[in-house]
Amino acid sequence: MELLFLALLFLLMMYALGSGYPVAFALPGAAIVTIILAGLTGTLFEGDSGAYFIQDGPIEWLTAGVTNFRGIYWEVERDTLIAIPLFIFMGIMLQRSKIAEDLLVTMAQLFGAVPGGLGISVVFVGGLLAATTGIVGATVVAMGLISLPAMLRNNYSKPLATGAICASGTLGQIIPPSIVLIILADQLASAADQAATARKALYKQATGQFSMPSEFNIISTSAGDMFLGAFLPGILLVGIYMAYILIAALIRPSLAPAVKYDGKLLERSFLLKVALALVPPLLLIFLVLGSIIAGIATVNQAGAIGAVGALIMAGYKLHEGSRSAFYPSILTIVSLLLIWLFKSNFNLSIKTVTDPSDWFGVFFVTLAVIGLCTGIAWSGWRAFKIENTLREVMSETAKTTSLVFIILLGAAMLTAAFRGFGGEEIVKHFLSGLPGGFWAQFMVVMLVIFLLGFFLDFIEIAVVVVPIVAPILLADPSANITAVWLGVMIGLNIQTSFLTPPFGFALFYLRGVASKAVKTIDMYKGVVPFIGLQLLGLAIVGFNPSLVNYLPTKTFLSSETAPPPKNPRLQLCLENHLFSFYDANKSEYLSQVSLLNNLDYSSLPKTTMAGLQRSLKSAGDIFILIDEIKEAQAEMARASVAYAPIHTEVRSLERTIKQNQEEIKTLKNELRGTDDVSKKTDIKQSISTLETSITEKLALIPNSWQKTNKDFKLITTKLNRARMQFRRQSDQAYSEIRGIVNSINSVSILDEVRQDIVNVKARIGQQSVDEALSEIKAAYSVLTRIPGANNAAKSLSNARRLIDRKDPNLPKAVAFVDETLASINAELTWRGKAKQGPYEKLAAFEAYARSNLGLREQDRLNPEQVDSITSCLAKHRSLALQF
Repeated sequence: MELLFLALLFLLMMYALGSGYPVAFALPGAAIVTIILAGLTGTLFEGDSGAYFIQDGPIEWLTAGVTNFRGIYWEVERDTLIAIPLFIFMGIMLQRSKIAEDLLVTMAQLFGAVPGGLGISVVFVGGLLAATTGIVGATVVAMGLISLPAMLRNNYSKPLATGAICASGTLGQIIPPSIVLIILADQLASAADQAATARKALYKQATGQFSMPSEFNIISTSAGDMFLGAFLPGILLVGIYMAYILIAALIRPSLAPAVKYDGKLLERSFLLKVALALVPPLLLIFLVLGSIIAGIATVNQAGAIGAVGALIMAGYKLHEGSRSAFYPSILTIVSLLLIWLFKSNFNLSIKTVTDPSDWFGVFFVTLAVIGLCTGIAWSGWRAFKIENTLREVMSETAKTTSLVFIILLGAAMLTAAFRGFGGEEIVKHFLSGLPGGFWAQFMVVMLVIFLLGFFLDFIEIAVVVVPIVAPILLADPSANITAVWLGVMIGLNIQTSFLTPPFGFALFYLRGVASKAVKTIDMYKGVVPFIGLQLLGLAIVGFNPSLVNYLPTKTFLSSETAPPPKNPRLQLCLENHLFSFYDANKSEYLSQVSLLNNLDYSSLPKTTMAGLQRSLKSAGDIFILIDEIKEAQAEMARASVAYAPIHTEVRSLERTIKQNQEEIKTLKNELRGTDDVSKKTDIKQSISTLETSITEKLALIPNSWQKTNKDFKLITTKLNRARMQFRRQSDQAYSEIRGIVNSINSVSILDEVRQDIVNVKARIGQQSVDEALSEIKAAYSVLTRIPGANNAAKSLSNARRLIDRKDPNLPKAVAFVDETLASINAELTWRGKAKQGPYEKLAAFEAYARSNLGLREQDRLNPEQVDSITSCLAKHRSLALQF
């Protein structure tokens, strides 16, 4: 019966959407009606309102829907959605202030002389508008009103002209900042959490271990990551569209003839016009996306920057032709430059100002802030007074934002109902049962999303389909995809929903502004090649995940909060980087180690010298460990050829058996809760069928599986042990050398502390206990930070404890102070001798080894290492054999 109500849920939803019922009410309405019907039916026929739910009852699942409502609005962590109204405001303001119109006209004049130039300019401007507005309807309508008549006047093919306008108008769905990317990031963040739980359970089931290595965790996403990930695929689509139009124009000039500009392209007035039309939108793109990429601003803050930037641009555009048109924008820019200048040269934190000159900076930066606020307010006042633009933009922003959020809420209720009737489990079982593993599942999901695009809007697809399928795809270790890659792939696929007939919204928008000379069939013909180009772009990104993962990964590794090189997620790529270095520089490295082995270390303490000699031996033996790792990798690769097919087959059987066992458990619970004889018989029959299936599946598992699995685990263990030994030996070898170099470098600081302690000793008994204790504590604090001064610090700590008592024992404390001074003098002696002896060569090797032997011991990666490791991390690596 659950399947019946699941089907009813979808039929009600599709009927409501097909009949033109508002989406915001169709989604939750279908859920509520189905849940109530299932509860009433269960009460009438079974005496239990929850009889036709997989667990719990209608009240619980209605409550779950309400909880999802609250999750969208009240969870502090989910603040990404705040960016939606900000970006919507930015897009509508730029469209209403006719920035888009200027761009289209100017770019058409600039590219017109090129074959297909008008079409190329439409795509170019579509890409720019996508990066500033992100509003598909506004972009298509604007380009339809301005460019379509011009293209038709110049004998452009109607299908090509309409196809170019519709396709370039949809770029706003994938080129950041995009509303769909924000929604996808919000949905995928939750899906990644579910997938992480599922993967841990899968690891425990496969290996029997309770904890999964952290490097196997799901890599989640955020709106900022989605923006970065979608940037290169968006540019790729723009390039593909341009190339198609250019090639079509070269092959068949009649499709898109060149149009010469009547004026001179190099005239000062035209170049100024190009600059005014192109530079402000590009600057806004740079500020919005650049602030996110550089880690200066969050997505929400970047949205605020975009909204304010659009308001300032509207301030001069709406007042165009007046001598004072640029006054507000000039005031704003000058104020920002002054703020940056004063911030760079003065301490502007009022609480910590000590230098009188800093108050000068605070005063003038306050004036600059007032100027900034004045410029923004001035622009806003113009937008408010001229054609009532600001009021209309804010009204439209409120309407669009409300539409998006209400759909999100309705989808939350629909998802709760879908799960209540076991839909999620059905989808999971269906996808996991497909032959071909992850890629078969992925292709089916992509096909379903593509087909849904013929009928549903991108928001419905993002909020209904993604929460169901994303956890399943992300949890699969065989592909180990990142959430940002999955999000961008879905985003590229969803983009086609604006083009695919019969319900492509871009077609509707263009149809509303196109002349009667353009037939609807011309539009359909025109978008077909561009749909094919979008699918080509989807395939390119699918086969090259680095196009998506590279920018988010590089930003992650080069940010202020970048993980240290010891981060588990980085280790395999870090080793690849190091192995490349060692392969290319083996002779130089060994010669450096050999040079150190021949130095005289008699000036060092015996224990330090012994530790250094062990470290040098470890540093020289590093290639032995590298060879062991490579040998184990080769052995694993050879064994994987025969093991992988068996492993895949057995794990698939085991998952099916697990599912059947869970179903039997559920059926047995139902059996205990019913008195209906007929139903009991049906349940027992179902249990018997499942038990038979389990027996058959168990029989399919080869008898040699346990031994085969054990043998492969031994190879895996050997490889992991070799890797751990390599990491440990590298770290220890470098740490010892660095410790000695740092110890010698700290001679001056150690001598200063010694003098301070001598002074403290002279005053013990002549000053108060609190004063002596304070001075000793200060000296102890410095000693603990000096390499190799542990013994001295320990003695001084003993002295401090003897003084910090109710009855201070000053004579014994002085004895410990003397012990501290003796220890410091011994340290200063050997460090001074070593400074004149092997120090120079040791310091040179330490500097050389930072980027290889001691890489894991550094605080962060340098830019060259970031580039190398980013290229490695941006690729997907299968973990199937680890599960």
